[in-house]
Amino acid sequence: MSISTKEALTSFKERIHKLKSYEEALGVLYWDLRTGAPRKGMDTRSEVIGALSGDMFKLATSSELGEWLSVLEQKSAYAELNEIEQKLVTETRKDYDRSVKIPPQLYQEYVIISSQAESKWEESKADNDYAGFQPYLEKVISYTNQFIDLWGAKDTRYDTLLDQYEPGMTVKELDHVFGGLREQLVPLAAAIAASPHQPNTSFLRQQFDKSAQKSFSQYILKQMGFSFEAGRLDESAHPFATGLNPGDVRITTRYLEDDVLSALFGTIHEGGHALYEQNIMPELIGTTLCTGTSMGIHESQSRFWENIIGRSRPFWEQNFSQLQKQFPGQLDVSVDEFYRANNVVEPSLIRIEADELTYNLHIIIRYEIEKLIFNEGAKAADLPAIWNEKYKQYLGITPPSNAQGVLQDVHWSGGAFGYFPSYSLGNMYAAQIADTMEKELDGFWSLVGKGELLPIKEWLTERIYKYGKLRTPSELIQSVTGKPLDPQHLVRYLTNKYTEVYKL
Repeated sequence: MSISTKEALTSFKERIHKLKSYEEALGVLYWDLRTGAPRKGMDTRSEVIGALSGDMFKLATSSELGEWLSVLEQKSAYAELNEIEQKLVTETRKDYDRSVKIPPQLYQEYVIISSQAESKWEESKADNDYAGFQPYLEKVISYTNQFIDLWGAKDTRYDTLLDQYEPGMTVKELDHVFGGLREQLVPLAAAIAASPHQPNTSFLRQQFDKSAQKSFSQYILKQMGFSFEAGRLDESAHPFATGLNPGDVRITTRYLEDDVLSALFGTIHEGGHALYEQNIMPELIGTTLCTGTSMGIHESQSRFWENIIGRSRPFWEQNFSQLQKQFPGQLDVSVDEFYRANNVVEPSLIRIEADELTYNLHIIIRYEIEKLIFNEGAKAADLPAIWNEKYKQYLGITPPSNAQGVLQDVHWSGGAFGYFPSYSLGNMYAAQIADTMEKELDGFWSLVGKGELLPIKEWLTERIYKYGKLRTPSELIQSVTGKPLDPQHLVRYLTNKYTEVYKL
C-alpha cells in the first residue's frame, strides 16, 4: 500500500529523531568509558554499547526507512520539502545506501571489539605493551577490511575510508597536496634549524601545579565563549570532544605536570570543536544534521583556535600576565620570550604536542601508514617498525618506546582509519578562513590583543557553526572565503610567522 508524502515525511522525521536519541545515549556511554568508568566494568559496558549500536543500526537500515526515502525522493514530493528536509533526505540516503550493505550482526560485533580495543589501548599505552594491544588492532583492521569489501572500494581501498571523514577527498588529491606541503615546508624547517636565533625554552622545564593549569584552561575557555552551562571540561588519557547536542558538549584534556602548555593547547583545541557544536542553529537540533559538516572543517576550528589564535603574539600579550599569576615565580620571562618559546620548531615524538610546522609531517606519516594497511596489506605486527622508520625518515628521530610511538593515538583502536588527514586539511582550511576574517572583521588582531574573542566566535557562528551539516565542506569554504581550498594560505601563514619568530 502506497503512503502519502505527508505520512512518509512524518514517519521519516520520527525515525531521524529516534536515531539521534540513540546517538546521544551512546555518546554519553562512550564519554563515561573514556573518562573514568571502572576498569572491571569495561567489557560489559562494551557489550551494552554494542547492543544499543546494533539496535540503532537496524533502525537506520530498515526497509521502511528505505521506503520513506523513496517516497520523499520523488521529484514532486522533494520539491515540497524545505531546505533542511531536503538535506536530511539527501544525507540519510547516502548513509542508508552505505549502511544497508553491512549485516547488522557484523556491525554489532565490530562495535563491541572497537569499544574493547579503546579500553585496551589506554591500558597498553600506559604499560608500553603493544603486544597486548596488537590482537585487538588486528580485529579492528579485519572488520574495516570487511566493510570496504561490502561497500565496494573506490579508486583505492583507502579512498573508501577517506570519504567517511572528508566527503569527496581522494588519495590522488591528498598525495598531491601533501607532496606540495612537504616540498615547501621542509626547506623552511631547515632554515629554522640553521637560524642562530633559537628561542629559549629552559624556563618551561619545571613542575607546574595541575590545579593551576586547570584554572587557567577554564579561564581561556570562557574568553573563547565556551559555555559551561552547555558543556564541561574533564580529564582523559587522550583529549577529545563529544557533542551530544548544542546544550551538552563535553571536552577533555590531559594534564602533564612537567609541561605548562600541553593541557592548555589541548583544551583550546577541543574548545574549538566545542564552539562549533554549541552554536549550531536550533532548527537542526534532533536531526542528524546537528553536527559538523566534515572532520576537515571541524578540525579547522580546533586548529584555528589552538594555533592561529592561541599561539599568536597578541593572544599572549593579553594573557601571559594571567598565566604568570597562576604560577608565581616560575615564568619570570618577557612575553616575547614566552611567545617565541611556545612557537619553537623542532622534531618531536608526540603529535598533539608538535609545533605547527612539523605537525603536518606527523599527519603525513599516519596517512602513509594507513595507505600501507589498506592498499598494500601491511599487518598490525609490522606497524611499530614501520612507524619508527617513518619517524626517522621524516623527523630524524626514533621513538624510544611504543608508548611514545605507535601507541600514542587513540584513533586506530576505535576504527577511525582515514581521520588523520582531517587534521592537516583543518590547518589548510583554518589559514584560509583566517585570511578572510582578517579582511572582513574590523580590528581582528586588536580584538585578540584585548581578550575580546566573542566577536570572532560570532563571525564564525554566522558563517560556519550555525549551518551544522547543512552545507558540504566545499560549499562552506567557497561561501566563507570565495574560493575552493587552497593550501598556499597555510604555507604563507607558516612562512610569515616563523620568519618573524626565528628572524630568518
